[in-house]
Amino acid sequence: QVTLVESGGGLVQAGGSLRLSCAASGRTFVIFSEAWFRQAPGKEREFVAAISRDGASTTYADSVKGRFTISGENAKNTIYLQMNSLKTEDTAVYYCAAGPLTMGGSEKEYVYWGRGAQVTVSS
Repeated sequence: QVTLVESGGGLVQAGGSLRLSCAASGRTFVIFSEAWFRQAPGKEREFVAAISRDGASTTYADSVKGRFTISGENAKNTIYLQMNSLKTEDTAVYYCAAGPLTMGGSEKEYVYWGRGAQVTVSS
């Protein structure tokens, strides 16, 4: 079993920055990739970014390219999502996820999920 815990959410003005963290514990050796998804009120959960366990590969949703950066720190079993130039439409609950086999934008690739962190961007 792998446990994921997000932190770093909060309230920020449009144009500002926030950094989310996701700490993994348990059987972390089964993790092949980790990702961030988000769910805005009244909308379906959507992919944001993913990173391979070795950090060599990353992928982003078009809506966040150039503004968000995903990174990892294996020694701490932690991944990060640096969010810059935030927009009101980035307001959502952000979820960390981990998967054992592949890295991509489908929820089906990820077996383990955190409880989420609220990010609110005000105008």
